[in-house]
Amino acid sequence: MPHDSQPTLRASAVQFEAVPDRPDLNLETIRRLATAAATAGTQLIAFPEMCLIGYWHLRRHTPKRLAGLAEAEGGPSIHAVRDLALELGIGIGVGYLEVDGDGRLFNSYTVCLPDGALHTHRKIHAFEHESIESGSQFTVFDTPWGIKIGILICWDNNLVENVRATALLGATVLLAPHQTGGTNSRSPRGMKPIPVGLWENRAADPAALEAAFRGPHGREWLMRWLPSRAHDNGLFIVFSNGVGPDDDEIRTGNAMIIDPYGAIIAETWIAGEAIVTADLDLGLVPLSTGRRWIRGRRPELYATLTQRQGHELDARAARFSQHPVESP
Repeated sequence: MPHDSQPTLRASAVQFEAVPDRPDLNLETIRRLATAAATAGTQLIAFPEMCLIGYWHLRRHTPKRLAGLAEAEGGPSIHAVRDLALELGIGIGVGYLEVDGDGRLFNSYTVCLPDGALHTHRKIHAFEHESIESGSQFTVFDTPWGIKIGILICWDNNLVENVRATALLGATVLLAPHQTGGTNSRSPRGMKPIPVGLWENRAADPAALEAAFRGPHGREWLMRWLPSRAHDNGLFIVFSNGVGPDDDEIRTGNAMIIDPYGAIIAETWIAGEAIVTADLDLGLVPLSTGRRWIRGRRPELYATLTQRQGHELDARAARFSQHPVESP
């Protein structure tokens, strides 16, 4: 039963392998999976980052090619997702390459709500291509379910300040679309690639690939930090991700839903397309540890959080830097 008879929200997180540069085919997958989730009672479903056109291969494209793949928020793909949300009566979040009225490109994520409203977040720490700019604001919005939802895309979630700001703006559910796992980190204890052979041999030896997905370059890496974002801020996290080949890397899926205490309430580590669903007990939020900590803050002491230290880098430089940052 929901805590103190508070309402629940049934949410789903998806993992799937996007077909590079084929929004038409990826829209077919989105329609199929969203319809299945809606039939099972889902009210909100989150698909992965850049799921309409694929992700890591974009770094190899020319600026002209990227511009040809980009769509406005009101473009045909988002229009199709909006129509699907209206048809199914659910909220649907999808990632894509957005172009604005000035021709600027963004790694964006739009949630289409069942009342027809659209809410778009532009990744504020974009590093995929020099032609893709970073957004400059947080995204938190009202919903038909009486709660506020926030969006942070992939690397946005790694920086603790971003999740705290999203919570302070009123979000109790955070959609966290990713393309992660199996990345070739320069950190000596960071993620490393999943061997391609494990993926190619998955039918004959699924256990080996599952172990890799659950290991230090997949789920174990997520466990180092992702549950703490939910716990420390008293919000639910709906984590969606790619799975399988993504250019020269293997994404590790691990779609999951985390409650405001940092507990995983639904997840999968299968090496393929999947939907995970959970009923979010919204009554857990007000008394959660993170919400009590937020109420105990002393903002007058936090000026240092907004002061530049002198070694800041933009997302692209920070993501690929090989040099350690020394304390000031």
